[in-house]
Amino acid sequence: MIAAAPVAEALRVSALSVAYDGKLALDGAAAHVPAGSLTAIVGPNGAGKSTFLKAILGFEPSTGQVSAFGRPVAEVMDRIAYVPQRAAVDWGFPIRVIDTVLMGAYRRTGMLGRLTPGLRAEAQQALRRMGMEDFAQRQIGALSGGQQQRVFLARALMSRADLYLLDEPFAGVDAATEAAIVAVLQGLRDAGATILSVHHDLSTVPAYFDRVLLLNRKTIAEGPVRTHFTPDTLRAAYGAGLIMAEPG
Repeated sequence: MIAAAPVAEALRVSALSVAYDGKLALDGAAAHVPAGSLTAIVGPNGAGKSTFLKAILGFEPSTGQVSAFGRPVAEVMDRIAYVPQRAAVDWGFPIRVIDTVLMGAYRRTGMLGRLTPGLRAEAQQALRRMGMEDFAQRQIGALSGGQQQRVFLARALMSRADLYLLDEPFAGVDAATEAAIVAVLQGLRDAGATILSVHHDLSTVPAYFDRVLLLNRKTIAEGPVRTHFTPDTLRAAYGAGLIMAEPG
């Protein structure tokens, strides 16, 4: 019998800790994320979910070990795309939608690189995938919250990344935008990309994601949704007072 080939690992996090003013925001968190997967990062408010993504990228001082595709993250940043929370973005900056999306290609072009007709066509295609092609010439600050989120996803698509780290991409968006984002993320996964997304709506985890990372400063559980997203693991992450329909 021929043994199955091992699944490649896109991200490995071990003993990751972050402290603010002497208080641990992350306490030895760990994750082993296979390539070609779509993982929800869930946990209560203050659990360190956003901090987890920032520490992976080196945006927060941390201790522990992080590697992507078997190498230090700093060596493979050109393979990683990050979409921050909307609240962390200055939406008053005067820039058009199309120019925002083109910023996703800077690792290929350099900050002062020439924007070719091919890149502009690619940016239009990214907007088309997010249903935002008709807004290319608008100012980013003139859009609704959901529209802004779609544009930032389009910018991430321009990076042609292998690993996408998303911080609450569904926060404050309408149902149509949420459906559009889910379809794009699942399409990226099916094409071989790896996605980790902070997510708050527990009821949609089984429909949207194939894996889950339950986090509350420490890793509570990680693995396939069908085996690790259970009433027991949710109570361990959120406490006995959690009120929700039991996941299917």
